[in-house]
Amino acid sequence: MIDLLVEIVGWIGAVLVLSAYVLVSAGRLSGNSPAFQGMNAVGAAFFVVNTWWHGAIPSMVLNIVWSAIGLAALWRIARRRRA
Repeated sequence: MIDLLVEIVGWIGAVLVLSAYVLVSAGRLSGNSPAFQGMNAVGAAFFVVNTWWHGAIPSMVLNIVWSAIGLAALWRIARRRRA
């Protein structure tokens, strides 16, 4: 059961990251939008779970950094909105 859950989380992460890229490339989202950054941060975090489970350490580290970049961007966006 846990294997299935980890695979579902990984696929959701893939859909989020790919969707974010498609939406920005199509001009439907801005790269500075909370939606884009949130989709990337959550998608990458979901990839972390999946890659850790499968022992893919280089991919896990990449996705930790990817998620951190998205979270930092979300923090900057929120800070600008409060100012």
